[in-house]
Amino acid sequence: MPANDPAVIDRLLTIPGRWAVVGLSTNEDRPAHGVAAYLQALGHEIVPVHPRAETVHDAQGYASLDDVPGRIDVVDLFVNSSRVGPIIDQAIAIGARAVWLQLNVADPDAEERARAAGLDVVVDTCPKIEGRKRGL
Repeated sequence: MPANDPAVIDRLLTIPGRWAVVGLSTNEDRPAHGVAAYLQALGHEIVPVHPRAETVHDAQGYASLDDVPGRIDVVDLFVNSSRVGPIIDQAIAIGARAVWLQLNVADPDAEERARAAGLDVVVDTCPKIEGRKRGL
């Protein structure tokens, strides 16, 4: 697995963007809930993507990436690794600029497809952890 590029992480965290948080629900005990709030605090717009299409942190939810109107800059995956491939394929299809796979989430083949399609790829880390390392 290629190492995460610190410059890519810095750019994704510091330049405000629209983040589709896949797996985000109203369950406050799930890591996605706190990470999404952190992303909002950094100035990013979040878009919850979950089969229940719940509104979270005052952001309208959608059942899938295909349902989200407008551009998506980063697709942040809080899902089991077995579900990553089709979601990355959707991210490529909708023109996302980056995919971020959370801690312990990986699919090397799908990650390579994303890179080949020109997306930035961050794997096996968390925006909140990376942001705090950078004093954000």
